[in-house]
Amino acid sequence: MSSVYKVLLLEDDTNLGLVLQEHLRLNGFDVTLCRDGEEGAHVFAKTSYDVCLVDVMMPKKDGFTFAREVRAAKDETPLVFLTARSLKEDRIEGFRIGCDDYITKPFSVEELQLRLEAVLRRSRPRDGAEAALFEVGRYRFDALRHTLTLDSFERKLTAREAELLKLLCQHRNRTLTREAALRELWGEESYFSGRSMDVFVSRLRKYLKDDPSVSIISIHGKGLRLVVG
Repeated sequence: MSSVYKVLLLEDDTNLGLVLQEHLRLNGFDVTLCRDGEEGAHVFAKTSYDVCLVDVMMPKKDGFTFAREVRAAKDETPLVFLTARSLKEDRIEGFRIGCDDYITKPFSVEELQLRLEAVLRRSRPRDGAEAALFEVGRYRFDALRHTLTLDSFERKLTAREAELLKLLCQHRNRTLTREAALRELWGEESYFSGRSMDVFVSRLRKYLKDDPSVSIISIHGKGLRLVVG
């Protein structure tokens, strides 16, 4: 990647943590490694990071608790969960909290790096890119700043929320197929990614509910449609 990104890695497995830290450093990332959730929260409070890699099962404070505290503070730093558990309930809970991706152990460091770079591309647009502004009924959506504004109230969206809303805006009043959305945002069409997308759609519907002329409708067997007017 062309820029040096700051990564906060929360991983209590000493060997895995050191392997991930060394691999990412060799590929141009600036990585801070913490061994439990409390240490991670302390470090995160003092320094800004471009992305957090968070192990779900950690001593003192687990990854879900760490993530909830980050989001409760209205901080939209991208979060990628690492877990040895493959339960669908865990994945859905992770996306409900506001994570941007979820990778199950064991995984290759190459796969992790690719997923990490994809999250960073979504959350940090290229320098010099023009703002992508959309008028959605009474709302104003800035796809680069990840903000959705209604009157004087501005809501900060997560990177994944903003990418999904941008896709819907680009297909305004037309059907966005589930397959296209899943390939674009999740890189796959699996059961887990489909359930995860449903969580994000539900969130966007809540964000847009104050303008009755705007709705996201599900087209059975096809996909989604952002209807305006």
